[in-house]
Amino acid sequence: MTIDISTVPAQLFIGGAWVDGSEGGTFSVENPANKQTLGHVASASVADGLRAADVAAHALVSWRKLAPRARAEILRAAFELMMVKIDDIADLIVLENGKPRSEAIAEVHYAAEFFRWFAEEAVRIPGYISTAPVTGRRIIETSEPIGVALLIAPWNLPAAMITRKVAPALAAGCTVIIKPAGNTALTALYLCDLLAQAGVPDGVVNIIPTTNREVVAALLKSSPVQTVSFTGSTRVGQLLMRQAVDRVLRCSMELGGNAPFIVCEDADIDLAVDSAMIAKMRHNAEACTAEFSTKFAQKMSDLRLGDGMDARTQVGPLASQSALQGIEDLVGAARSDGARVVTGGDRGDDAGYYYQPTVLDNVSPDAAILQEEIFGPVAPIVEFSSDDEAVLLANAVEVGLGSYVHSGDLGRAMRIAEALEVGMVGVNTGIFSDPAAPFGGVKQSGLGREGGRHGMLEFLETKYINVAWS
Repeated sequence: MTIDISTVPAQLFIGGAWVDGSEGGTFSVENPANKQTLGHVASASVADGLRAADVAAHALVSWRKLAPRARAEILRAAFELMMVKIDDIADLIVLENGKPRSEAIAEVHYAAEFFRWFAEEAVRIPGYISTAPVTGRRIIETSEPIGVALLIAPWNLPAAMITRKVAPALAAGCTVIIKPAGNTALTALYLCDLLAQAGVPDGVVNIIPTTNREVVAALLKSSPVQTVSFTGSTRVGQLLMRQAVDRVLRCSMELGGNAPFIVCEDADIDLAVDSAMIAKMRHNAEACTAEFSTKFAQKMSDLRLGDGMDARTQVGPLASQSALQGIEDLVGAARSDGARVVTGGDRGDDAGYYYQPTVLDNVSPDAAILQEEIFGPVAPIVEFSSDDEAVLLANAVEVGLGSYVHSGDLGRAMRIAEALEVGMVGVNTGIFSDPAAPFGGVKQSGLGREGGRHGMLEFLETKYINVAWS
């Protein structure tokens, strides 16, 4: 381990200064591998949140006018700093989140790439000019920053979910208020410090870790905030949208999903198993044939469970006691419904929040576990007899974030992919996340897209100017 936790900021960052919460409150951050406290972080009050919004609104005046190239250079500097500090950031992710260090290193690369990608996109803010159908007029379309953005990030990818929101917002010319997940607040605070070092002006980036739910509610009810970007559960996303509706705030939501992984009988089974391992177990799993089931279960059972700091570890602990309990409840309900545990199915070492990599078969198509987002190393297997049935089963949920299809016939795979009611599909691969591609879902999996050319559009407004002359 390279990081010294005592050197990581643990205060609020408002207006370019590290400050304690106005009410003096703090909350603890623990290591899920051993349940030990890593440190205590300042907890923002409603007054702190509103002050951060006012500061961000003041900073917006000059930031939005800054040349796109200048904003791009700051984002590029942030990318380079993340690469220099990759070991420190990875250590923090492992300590707070629990994932194996190799996964944490991969996350830092992924997270940093958003700064590099949007540094390049910052100088490509869209605009358009055309001749009007009537004589002597021109139609001009310009893009302007929407304003102050409230960014609410989850704990499963504590670095990448921050940069995936911050980078496009800054590239577009918005100022931001970051509300990180409490149990991974240290990673967010560290990244905020790197942004300041990269040259972000005072007030452009503010961070308010808090355990007080009223802080976000107050920001949505009455503050300069003009848009909210949230990644998390559908339930919380629905609550935030209800809170935002009175002020008609722009909402970008990446919500819950339960990605179906469809394996056709003509698939390369070994490739499908490897892809399923990546798709299911990447980021600690907190993101059908007999041959496939057997090989997949064997690979799952071979995974080494342990502390993420141990180089031999392949699966770390879940992030919290509530996450562990949620997985136990889902598996218990599935077993009550008739599912059979092929491998795993129980807690691991009680020293931390460990759960064994688990494969369930004989899962009923209407089982509750297929309707819920599984934030843990559990894979339920359902058999199907036709492509139409596979699509029907996959679409029979209220969420639609991502899905995967494996087939030796690319045309068949594409037909299935196009029939799936999701925002993203991986065909013969277990990875579809890419900073250069749009990430997001349909139905109750959210609104809007992050990443790619679409990511910055969430933070821009289109203005139409009609120019006439005689």
